[in-house]
Amino acid sequence: MNWERELSARAEMINKAMDRYLPSAGSQPVSIHQAMRYSVFAGGKRLRGALALAAAEVLGQPPEPLLPAAAALEMIHTYSLIHDDLPAMDNDDLRRGKPICHRVYGEAIAILAGDALLTLAFGTLDQLRPAGFNAGPVMRVMAEIAAAAGTDGLIGGQVVDLESEGQAIDPDQLEFIHLHKTAALFRAALRTGGILAGAGARDLQALTGYGLSFGLAFQITDDILDLTGDEALLGKPLNSDLANRKATYPAMYGLEQARMHAEARVNKALQSIACLGDAAAFLIGAARYLLNRQS
Repeated sequence: MNWERELSARAEMINKAMDRYLPSAGSQPVSIHQAMRYSVFAGGKRLRGALALAAAEVLGQPPEPLLPAAAALEMIHTYSLIHDDLPAMDNDDLRRGKPICHRVYGEAIAILAGDALLTLAFGTLDQLRPAGFNAGPVMRVMAEIAAAAGTDGLIGGQVVDLESEGQAIDPDQLEFIHLHKTAALFRAALRTGGILAGAGARDLQALTGYGLSFGLAFQITDDILDLTGDEALLGKPLNSDLANRKATYPAMYGLEQARMHAEARVNKALQSIACLGDAAAFLIGAARYLLNRQS
């Protein structure tokens, strides 16, 4: 399998779906709809959505009916990036080589664009029912994603992340931050695919373990790239975590130990899905990609 080509194919499907679900750039109020589209289509691998599709495919479910869920996950991820970049948060200027939302549309519209994407995501999840899924699994997926996006997940992790800036924290608190602000949404993506594909307890447990380990490895490698990456490939300045005095694995353990932590989490992710066999080829490729990612 050419994993990057497979990822691109899934990303194209998700982008087309989001284009359908997002309001047009010319619909009123124009400013908010343009800001939403600007941020959603500013780039990105669509990794969370692609993993949801792949988890379902492992269990024999075609990807097309799951596109509302994949699109919703990417809307939530984009909303989180818009808010993360705000002056009250990380106060960044660039993402993926482009000016971030509040630099183009102003802070107020950026806040509302993030709010609108989060709201639209749950409306989009309801499109799973006309796509052929019963109300029970759809409601279960909504609850999974709501928990991952809320104070038990992404928002909770961001709060502790902000409150830990410049503070001496212990390894458990550092892991709490990464598991909640990043891994929770990956976990939800894998579980979403599994739930919609009718996964049994064993398979859902495998996908859950993979999602958590993958998400933690993703954040560790992200923190490493902030120190060692290529600015042209990353599309943003290096050392932003240092500037913001963020709690990171490289800051706590050093680069080499951080790389070892990332590799251990990748191995744990792979072990989690060993029971799924060759059908999990895309998930296996995704985990291995983390150790060589450049952006």
